[in-house]
Amino acid sequence: MHKIFNKPPFLGFLQIKITKPIIMLKSLYPFQRFPSFRFFCNCSYQQEVKTEMARYKESFSQRMAMAGLKPHHRIAMGVSGGPDSVALCVLAAEWKNEAHIGIDEANGCIDGLLAIIVDHNLRKESRDEANCVRDRISKMGIRCEVAHCDWSAGKPKQGHLQEMARDMRYQIFQNVCTENQIGVLLVAHHADDQAELFILRLSRNSGVLGLAGMAFTSQLFPTQIDDCGETSSSHGILLVRPLLEFSKFSLYRICQGGNQEWVEDPTNHSPLFARNRIRKSLGDLSSRIMNLELQAIISACRRTRSFIDKVCSDLMNKAVTVTVHGYAIIDLEKLDPLNVDDVCLSKFSTLVLQFISQRHRQVRGRTSKLILEYMRNLPCKTCLTAAGCYLCGAPQSKGTKILVCCSLHSPRLSEMESSHSYLVEGNKNCTRSEIEQIIIDGKSYSDSLVPDASNVPFSLATPSESVLSEGKRLNILSDSTYNSIISLQTGETKHFKSKSEATCGNELRHDVTSANTTSSGEPLQSEHFYHFMNRFLVRWKLQRKVTKTTPLKDINFHPSLEGSLCKSCVVGHETVAYVRHMSDKDWLYLANLSKVQISGEYQEQIISEVDNRTDKLFPCSEYRRVSAQRALQDLKFIPVAARRALPVLVDSQGLLLSIPSISFQHCPSLLASVVFKPRVPLGGGHSLFI
Repeated sequence: MHKIFNKPPFLGFLQIKITKPIIMLKSLYPFQRFPSFRFFCNCSYQQEVKTEMARYKESFSQRMAMAGLKPHHRIAMGVSGGPDSVALCVLAAEWKNEAHIGIDEANGCIDGLLAIIVDHNLRKESRDEANCVRDRISKMGIRCEVAHCDWSAGKPKQGHLQEMARDMRYQIFQNVCTENQIGVLLVAHHADDQAELFILRLSRNSGVLGLAGMAFTSQLFPTQIDDCGETSSSHGILLVRPLLEFSKFSLYRICQGGNQEWVEDPTNHSPLFARNRIRKSLGDLSSRIMNLELQAIISACRRTRSFIDKVCSDLMNKAVTVTVHGYAIIDLEKLDPLNVDDVCLSKFSTLVLQFISQRHRQVRGRTSKLILEYMRNLPCKTCLTAAGCYLCGAPQSKGTKILVCCSLHSPRLSEMESSHSYLVEGNKNCTRSEIEQIIIDGKSYSDSLVPDASNVPFSLATPSESVLSEGKRLNILSDSTYNSIISLQTGETKHFKSKSEATCGNELRHDVTSANTTSSGEPLQSEHFYHFMNRFLVRWKLQRKVTKTTPLKDINFHPSLEGSLCKSCVVGHETVAYVRHMSDKDWLYLANLSKVQISGEYQEQIISEVDNRTDKLFPCSEYRRVSAQRALQDLKFIPVAARRALPVLVDSQGLLLSIPSISFQHCPSLLASVVFKPRVPLGGGHSLFI
């Protein structure tokens, strides 16, 4: 059962029985020396609280402005009921109220502010606790929504509980934000969380990029494309952490200043979880100087990451070309990999491969080193399969360019095939332009903070040991803090025995529907968008029954189709379509179709029909022959390895109906389209490392 608090012992009141609460709260807040208890009159205490709250609110307002956020923006918050999220609610509500945003007449709450409370459904009392938190937050004038986790595949095991619960929580956050047309999510991560993460990653031997911790703002990209179809964007949800500069101690003070209660999760004290062990160890060793120096080295790592991120962005703009068919070409002459630092080239390679494979997890360890060596092996004469991608020398480049495409042999391929999303028509998405502007405003600020090469402390210090040593050499860390950090790292590394604890757990899948490479899967409904392999937006439809006197330019789709659309074609009103990858047999099928010769004049007329859909109507058999010939010509310009990742439509018998990427159609009555629309853009999207 959660414990409820509203007045910690450091409030400044005269209290007699304080020994046990002090011990308990010190374990919750390891980095702050608790002030000595003195006698204050009530007015002195109230003035102190008022002054502190003014300072906290000003700092919060500045951080929101740095992220490009203004009080009129519609914002959601992840709320657990703990002191961190309650403090976030206090500050966000004050931020809105001081701007006189007003009240939503529909619910009587602060306009444009939503608290999302997730019931993880892992304990019997969790539902009641979530409702209790909802009631408290509602009294602050904040609209609340409680979402309950549905562990349809079974509840997570103890070893992966925190990671899987976190994945489920963020998936719910995205879903609720989308349903409420909100594009910004605030979470209550704070400075002490960054310190814990630093030690955790240090014990996992992370480099400077990992030791930089959480970004101030980042993006959560959707598991499915929004309802705008081909005009949809990939901005997803903008995740903002406005409390990263606030200590845990400050958050308790904010709760107190706002006269708000909070709850403490008992699992936060369990030594089974790495973060809890680190929190306790930091509490045992920390001092004010150590806290300041620990935050200083994290800040130095973040500056380094900002610089590396900018270098990688410049390299991608200069050396990477992304095609409409979903593969990338890296120009090695423009990239000049031999003169790019290891950490920058490794991050660059990771971003390109993540984009092509659409993986959530970064490329690490031996795979990262393997790719690094491959990039520097000039000219490129060999092939490599890694991280869900196939790399080889681009055709006719003589090894000066690298082709990067999706690998058909990736273990995640079957998952991506079955993860295309059915898009329901009619939902509204009004947040896209607003998020675009917020990102532009935030990016203009972050670009001004990127340091130059001379101001980057750890650009060459990739291993964690090098980062600490360099921090000591630069006087960022004193000897005592350095030794304390090494001690913490050594202690946590001893607990790091199983490989499963080092990974982020089993990634949860939230598939809406499935489609296999044969007719056994669910068909693609006509006139609806589908997201295939997290990258291609596919759509198809049939036109109504046509006659020789019906100009194709005047044909419109009609749902009540009767009879065949074309008497000489298998396409009819009962036709269903399935999506799969292009295979070698599709190439052979096109070759066989194109073998039959027809007169030159007739062929020119059909080509015009294929390209422009004029008012002339030709037999379907002739149409598909010319369409196949044109498709074969177009395929010559697509590398063989990349062709195999193209989506094709087949009927229930496996007969090829369309290859939309190259405009092959089995029949003029069948209209199909495909757009390369990856969820995660090249470079991973907007992030602000401040």
